[in-house]
Amino acid sequence: MATLLQPVTSTSPQKLPLTGGRPLPLQCPTCGQLLEGADQLEGSSSFACSTCGFILASEEGIWKALAPHRAVKYQRFSEEYQTIRLREGRGSGGGHYYLALPFKDITGHNSWQWRIRRRSFRFFAQKILPVLEYRSPGGLDVLDVGAGNCWMSYRLALRGHRPVAVDLLVNHLDGLGAARHYFSFLPRKFPRFQAEMARLPFAGGQFDLAIFNASFHYSEDYDQTLLECLRCLRRPAHLFIIDSPFYHREDSGRKMVEERHAQFEKEYGFKSNSIASQEYLTPTILADLTRRHGIVWRTFQPWYGIGWALRPVRAWLLGRREPAKFLLLWGTVE
Repeated sequence: MATLLQPVTSTSPQKLPLTGGRPLPLQCPTCGQLLEGADQLEGSSSFACSTCGFILASEEGIWKALAPHRAVKYQRFSEEYQTIRLREGRGSGGGHYYLALPFKDITGHNSWQWRIRRRSFRFFAQKILPVLEYRSPGGLDVLDVGAGNCWMSYRLALRGHRPVAVDLLVNHLDGLGAARHYFSFLPRKFPRFQAEMARLPFAGGQFDLAIFNASFHYSEDYDQTLLECLRCLRRPAHLFIIDSPFYHREDSGRKMVEERHAQFEKEYGFKSNSIASQEYLTPTILADLTRRHGIVWRTFQPWYGIGWALRPVRAWLLGRREPAKFLLLWGTVE
C-alpha cells in the first residue's frame, strides 16, 4: 500500500500556481476561438469568448467548459451514472480513501476492481512512464481525460508532472470535486475542467501525452475523441488507453453491452444508455483507428493473477461469451 504523505504547510495551496508556473492557453469549447488572457488561471474566476460569448467560469476551483445546451445533453447521463456509482459504494467521506488509491480500496466495496487498477498503474508507472520521463526530465504535461476522482492526476503530480484533469462529473464523492483531498499533499494544485472528451477547452499542441484511465470506452465517437486529443498534443504524441474493455470478437462486445443494460434496468430501473457510448474495443476498431489517424499501437497485458488469466477457459467450458480483457494500449503519432 502507498505511504500517505504529510500535508504541505509552507504555503497555502490556493495561492500556488495551478500549472507549475507554465501558461495553459485555452480555447472556447463552443467555437474554438482562443480565449484572451486565459493562459494564466490564477487570480481569475471567468473568461469570456469574444466571438460567441461563451463564459468559461470557475466554480469551487473547477472550470466549467460545458456549453449550456451540452450540459442539458449530459444531464440524464450524469444523474444515472452518479446513482449507479453511489449504489456501488464509490467514494468516501474521508480523505484516506482517495489517498490510498489505486493501491487499496479501504472501503472494501470494489476491491476486485481496484486490484485491477493497482496492477495496471504499477505496470504503467514502472515499465512505461520511466521511458517518457527520461526524455523529459523537467516533467510531463499530461491530459487526464475522464479523470473521475483524479487519483491518476494525483499520482502523476507526486512524480513531478503537470496533469490537467478533465471529466463530466464534478461531485465531491466520485467526480472532479474529490480532488480536494489531494491538494494539501501536493506542492501545487492541478487544474480541473468539466468538459467533453471531443470538445476540449485547450489550445493545440501543449501536452506531451493523454491518458484515458478506464474512460475511453465512454466516448460516443472514438474518431472525434482521438482527433481532439491529438490536436492538444505535441509531436511525437503519446496516447494511453488503460483498463477499457477489450474483446477479440465484436459479438462478445455487443453481448456485454446488452447484458450490462439489462442488469442496470433490473437493479436501478434504467438501462444507463442515454448517451451512445461505444463501451468496448476490438482489434478491428484499433486497426481502423490506426488507418484513419496514423496511430501506431503497442499492446501490453499486465498480469492480473491466475484467476483472471483462467477466465476465458471457464467461459468456454460454461458456454458463455468471451470475457473482457483489460489491456494497456500505448499509441504514438510521430
